[in-house]
Amino acid sequence: MRCWVLCLSGLLCHTLAGAQSAQALSESDYFQDMPIVLSVSRLPQRLDETPGAVTVLDRDFILQTGARDVTDVLRWVPGFQVSSTFETVAPLASYHGGFDGYSNRMQILVDGRSVYSPFFIGSGGAGLQTVALQDIDRIEVLRGSNSASYGARALLGVVNIVTRHSQDTLGPKFNLTQGENGVKDTQASFGWTFATGTVRLGLDQRADDGLLGANGKNQIDRFNLRADFSTDAHTEWQFRLGQTSLASGKGQLGSIEERPTQLDTQYVQLDWRRNLNVDSDLAVSISHTQEAYVDNIIGYKLNYDGISVNNNLAVTHTIRLSANHRVVWGGEFRSEAIESASFYSQANPLVTEYSRLFGNLEWRLGPNWLLNAGALAEHSSVTGDSVAPRVMLNWHAAPGHTFRFGVSNAYRPPSTFEKSANLYVLGMPYIQSSGQVVPESLNATELGYLMDVPKLGLSGDLRVFREQLGGFIRQLNGGPVRDYVNDENFAIEGWEYQLKWHPWAGTQLMWSQTYTDIGSVSVGGTPYAAPKLASTLVLRQRFASGLDVSLMHLDSGTAKLHGSGNGNLMAMTRTDLRFGWPLRWGKHAGELALTLQNLGLPYADYDPGFFFRKRALLTLRLDH
Repeated sequence: MRCWVLCLSGLLCHTLAGAQSAQALSESDYFQDMPIVLSVSRLPQRLDETPGAVTVLDRDFILQTGARDVTDVLRWVPGFQVSSTFETVAPLASYHGGFDGYSNRMQILVDGRSVYSPFFIGSGGAGLQTVALQDIDRIEVLRGSNSASYGARALLGVVNIVTRHSQDTLGPKFNLTQGENGVKDTQASFGWTFATGTVRLGLDQRADDGLLGANGKNQIDRFNLRADFSTDAHTEWQFRLGQTSLASGKGQLGSIEERPTQLDTQYVQLDWRRNLNVDSDLAVSISHTQEAYVDNIIGYKLNYDGISVNNNLAVTHTIRLSANHRVVWGGEFRSEAIESASFYSQANPLVTEYSRLFGNLEWRLGPNWLLNAGALAEHSSVTGDSVAPRVMLNWHAAPGHTFRFGVSNAYRPPSTFEKSANLYVLGMPYIQSSGQVVPESLNATELGYLMDVPKLGLSGDLRVFREQLGGFIRQLNGGPVRDYVNDENFAIEGWEYQLKWHPWAGTQLMWSQTYTDIGSVSVGGTPYAAPKLASTLVLRQRFASGLDVSLMHLDSGTAKLHGSGNGNLMAMTRTDLRFGWPLRWGKHAGELALTLQNLGLPYADYDPGFFFRKRALLTLRLDH
């Protein structure tokens, strides 16, 4: 590793000497269009007119991080905590505290389809592994509750992964990464045209030896197909089909609790959109997802398995009523069925059905004032009725300066496991849910400021928040048999900001900080993975020669890890360095990149006994 760093440092110094030859930054480099965000109110809106704080991670940024999956990319979003472990089936990302090992208080979407798993106690981890990074166009992250648009599970935030249009990925594309710790990732996609549209077929595999001290290996195999076509000038269709197979090891390496696990997921999705007229369009989305889980605890000869099936139908109608009014409204029906004799001690599936009616009004009160008012009413066949309203007022105080103030209510119904678990270990009852838990609630108040000053190459946003969480669901460990209860009410308060600066040609500096104060008094007031102060720095330089260098640093305050009991508060510091060389021959292009992850000492990840070590990764990408 030291040899690599010395060699590359010499190359960087040589390249820096020629940086003066880079072209001067022109005014057109600064004046970029404000990003259009799709996943906050369900209306396409400019970033400075959304009812919430949004971080948009574009394709260029995603590739320049050197990350291997979406979870790793999210570590650079303010307020997020990330783990690389497969201990809870897949790497996790959570916002404002993990609280548990499954990150079940955040909605995960891929092209608008929920990939939140109803299995376990609910989880977003496996859904973040649904698509390869090379197929992603951008990731929209709403930092804050959004039950007003998406209902159950969007309690603390929404991550919407938007894949690339098949028209943009024609021809063959290949990606190969190999490196230390057994890293071996391969990806290939093929795009072609047909009479009325285009198709992309993608195949990839992600594999490594896992964290130091943990029971690796881990491997993800994916297949994804996307077709985009039109039947007339006003109608668009999108068809998606895919499968993800996630095989991993759990438990301490060499212990009696070594556990090989596998989660297989298949899905099919069909989207239809029609422009009814210049001021109105109608969209229909239907999807089917099924999961199969196998978990073997070898030393105890225990097997835990199960299947889940999700069906979803959503209808959305968008209307421009006037120059100052836009409305989006619609309905959604979702059915979730889980079958697991291991977890519920019964052969019959447990079914939960959700019926939702949602709407949002965008009202331009004046040249500089915009009001977003929306709500979602939901009926659950298990927990009953809930309503989640939101009101947000945006004030464009001056060109490039927008203030935002609003309030919202959100909720999270208990998962099937929290409501109905009946789990035995070695013939003895271990978790038996009484079924008394009711939905968690969240009342949020936030003040925001969005800045965009093109002439200075400076942009950023600030979010100040207070989120009052009621009826927090926790596993009660007071006796030999565990249960889930509504244990506590507490507030999450703090602030977060992110800044982006282009000081000169080819240079980008991103800086963010988050202060989070969680008022929980349980477990010593130290919820999982919730440092009070965390900072990130990303410095990127693209030279005239084409060399791309990215330096990324994360410094996180102390937090309680999942397996650390009431103590072992640990801080985390990580520094990554990436060098990318463009490749061109004829009409073909690609990149050769070297990524050095965690240049410092190994840090504890998820469990005090698991460590993320230094890694050197070499990536070859051939775009076409």
